[in-house]
Amino acid sequence: MRMSVVDVGSNTVRLVVADADDGVPLPVHTAKWRLRLSEQVTPGGPIPEPAVEQLVHAVAEASRTATRWGAAGPLAFATAVVRGAPNRHEVLHTVRARTGVDLCTLPGEVEAELTFLGARRWMGWRSGPLALLDIGGGSLEVAFGRGRLPDFVASLPLGAGRLTHEFFKDEDPPSPERVRALRRKVRHQLRDVAARIRWEGPRTAVATSRTFQQLGRLCGTAPGRHGPFVDRQLHREALREAIPRLAALPAAERALLPGISAPRAAQSLAGAVVAHTAMKLTGLRSVTVCPWAIREGVLLRHIEDGPAWWAEVTRRSEEAAPPDPVPLRIATATATS
Repeated sequence: MRMSVVDVGSNTVRLVVADADDGVPLPVHTAKWRLRLSEQVTPGGPIPEPAVEQLVHAVAEASRTATRWGAAGPLAFATAVVRGAPNRHEVLHTVRARTGVDLCTLPGEVEAELTFLGARRWMGWRSGPLALLDIGGGSLEVAFGRGRLPDFVASLPLGAGRLTHEFFKDEDPPSPERVRALRRKVRHQLRDVAARIRWEGPRTAVATSRTFQQLGRLCGTAPGRHGPFVDRQLHREALREAIPRLAALPAAERALLPGISAPRAAQSLAGAVVAHTAMKLTGLRSVTVCPWAIREGVLLRHIEDGPAWWAEVTRRSEEAAPPDPVPLRIATATATS
């Protein structure tokens, strides 16, 4: 069985085509289209028409690519940048009408649940009680669980792109006062969730997302060319030492550092502050940078629970009300929490 998934994120549209005959999604082709939606959309603001046009083009190209590789219509979802837009229903309708792809948005809690599933499958059962951190462009997802799905999840508006726009938009590099203000906000938003993680005492902690991958590379983990099976540990102390280094440089010079790509250089500092603060408050001295995340979680859930699960996800996306403005949303994912 050949499947495909399309992930519309804050910076890129990503396609994964995978074979899943043995219940494991093994990629056969990947592609991406760089849109930088987060640079065109003010947090909480509408997605402008030119950005919608770019999105339609990228999703159409992704669908055609999946077809050329023999995959069925893609499981397509959009994360925080579309989810938080007041015109998101119009955007989703436009994409569906012009591409035939049934693009939906995922609540932050569902993102965390699916990312946890992907990380759990990659790490295996020997990892025991597992904590997860995932920094996107618009939100931070946190999860903890002992089984296949998490016992609890939290989605907070602490994405690297969102915070960069809020705190560093007019300063490059930012002043120490702005960096401290950012850290105070992150600490305040994370307080309750971090207390839960500390109380649970996870055996293993994992981090996913491009933000963590690039921070890991900056702090000395193996480059991507060494393959996915290399153990990559991001240590809190190394991250603490990297923050002043990032803060002292403008974005253009951060892009010259190991692991920091030019498109993500501007938000690398905010991502580092969120990552370090989250690790410190939760008591995590290190995290394993995991190559599987939400896209693999979507594929796994579809393989294991069948197409009816995805049909329910898209139905709820269509019926969902506008995003809840409350900054902290914690949801129980299983009956064991």
